[in-house]
Amino acid sequence: MFTDLCGKRRLKINLHTHTTLSDGKKPPEEVAAIYRAAGYDAIAITDHWIFTPNGNIGGLDIISGCEYHVYAPEKEGGIYECYHILALGCEREPDFPRSFLGDESTGVRTRAKKIIDAIHEAKGVAVLAHPAWSLNSAEQMMAVAGYDATEIYNSVSEHEMSDRPYSGILVDEAASLGLKATLLATDDAHYYTGDECRGFIAVDADSAEKYGLIEAIRRGDFYASTGPEIHLERVSEKEVKLVCSPAVKVVFLSNSVWADGRAVRGREITSASYTAMSHETFLRAEVTDESGRVAFSNIIYLK
Repeated sequence: MFTDLCGKRRLKINLHTHTTLSDGKKPPEEVAAIYRAAGYDAIAITDHWIFTPNGNIGGLDIISGCEYHVYAPEKEGGIYECYHILALGCEREPDFPRSFLGDESTGVRTRAKKIIDAIHEAKGVAVLAHPAWSLNSAEQMMAVAGYDATEIYNSVSEHEMSDRPYSGILVDEAASLGLKATLLATDDAHYYTGDECRGFIAVDADSAEKYGLIEAIRRGDFYASTGPEIHLERVSEKEVKLVCSPAVKVVFLSNSVWADGRAVRGREITSASYTAMSHETFLRAEVTDESGRVAFSNIIYLK
């Protein structure tokens, strides 16, 4: 736990991690030790198709998790439609017939939505993982809408897996179409050669104590980051204010193609503000520090 620059207590959490139980390179005990040594308060172990229950390993809290995926038949040229969906914080393993997941007679989007429904029935949080890595379009993201969050940053997708770690453009396109979801930065660590201990969420500890950790995540009481702090607040119907750790760039993003004053560049930037135009329906912000690390606010929906 740490205290942020606004005086709030924060829990540092990674919500996407793999071990030797599936295709990760280290066993759960070593993974937990790595994250505990790096100052994390909790991680979710999300092995492929193997459910890990809530628990504690070596003094580190473990959030229940699993990663499910469904694919459409491969199309000409090697492009196919796929969805990777994380189940987080479930009270029990999500219950759905595994046989239909490989049944190509059932549409891939139908199968994805059944997974999401099963996660919710198990009282968990459903996350659309790494949409940029999966080559999901905004239309595809909308087609399976119902998940609670999506990954805006995924570390392993930069480290080893095709160099598509950032899904911000897709997030903005989908939000422009009306999608509502919180935003996560995760590791998706597999190799533990630099893909670990990078992406995290910083959860409001007071909210976690009041509502429970999973409900605090579902509510969006956190920011996502690979390093910096970011605190975005709506102060009026159209105005937002931002406080952050020292940054070289602050940018406000929305459904507007162009906006005056959207980006602020300089040195040691620690605050900024933005007033939305009448046609803007949402706002979010990103902060970049001098090392290139980025923090991501959740989306503020204006309409």
